Amino acid sequence: MSLPLEGLSAVVTGAGRGLGRAEALELARLGAAVVVNDFGQPGRDGSGDASAGPAEQVAAEIRAAGGQALAHTGDVADFQQAQQLVQLAIAEFGKLDILVNNAGILRDRMVFSMTEGEWDSVIRVHLKGHFNTTHFAAAHWRERSKAAGGAVYGRIVNTSSEAFLAGSAGQPNYAAAKGGIVGLTTSTALALAKYGVTANAICPRARTRMTADVFAGFEQPADGLDPLAPEHVAPLVGYLASPAAARVNGQLLVVHGGMVAVIERPRVQAKFDSKQDTFTYDELDAVLTPHYAERPDGETFAAAEVLALKRR
Repeated sequence: MSLPLEGLSAVVTGAGRGLGRAEALELARLGAAVVVNDFGQPGRDGSGDASAGPAEQVAAEIRAAGGQALAHTGDVADFQQAQQLVQLAIAEFGKLDILVNNAGILRDRMVFSMTEGEWDSVIRVHLKGHFNTTHFAAAHWRERSKAAGGAVYGRIVNTSSEAFLAGSAGQPNYAAAKGGIVGLTTSTALALAKYGVTANAICPRARTRMTADVFAGFEQPADGLDPLAPEHVAPLVGYLASPAAARVNGQLLVVHGGMVAVIERPRVQAKFDSKQDTFTYDELDAVLTPHYAERPDGETFAAAEVLALKRR
């Protein structure tokens, strides 16, 4: 019996630890040959010297289990190094079929205290890093499709966050980057569909070094699998990368602890029409102020939606 991803090749960024590692192992378990990318800096803020260790260790783990894997230790936020990553997969395995973007850093601070460097660095790694690899993978699939005269196989799985859905007071850079990734994903999904390529995004909730502070009050259970283990997220990535998900495109899914939620695109909640040629201040005050007065103090639309999701 063949495996779902047998004969396919994949690139997973930020795969030396945490979510990326679990995703790389899952893709390999499902039969894919994997390029494990990780810049290898020890600090979750992107600090420290780059190291080949994390990527090499995961690649060795895959090979020890009988799979195919090699390591790449470049910085995906660097345009040329992202190109080299995609070219490495093509050179080694003949083509690239699956791209999983996961690399990221944190530099948390309130918006009134955040420096320009803290903003730029997080946007660079998360959003630009996702764009860089997507750009070169998309060009590869477009060229293959033109040569084949039809659709080819291509899957992109991007990593967003519930920080984008509900906001995160101390993470304006991170929330903005994750929101940008959703926009990049939906645009890519529309642009590449005619070539046979899908692009989807996930909002994972998992215990990693990136989320150590977030889940500090939710301790890992003494027995059994941690509900916040990255291993709960990896199967969804494997599914989205597989032929079975051919009709899943441009979607955003929240995943954690044995739960997957498909996020609906924003809908119009309320609509008000002016009785004049255009709205006046007084008319807007008369219709909008009562509408928002019905919501609990400080609760935004996005926050309300995510709270409802968590209660299901």
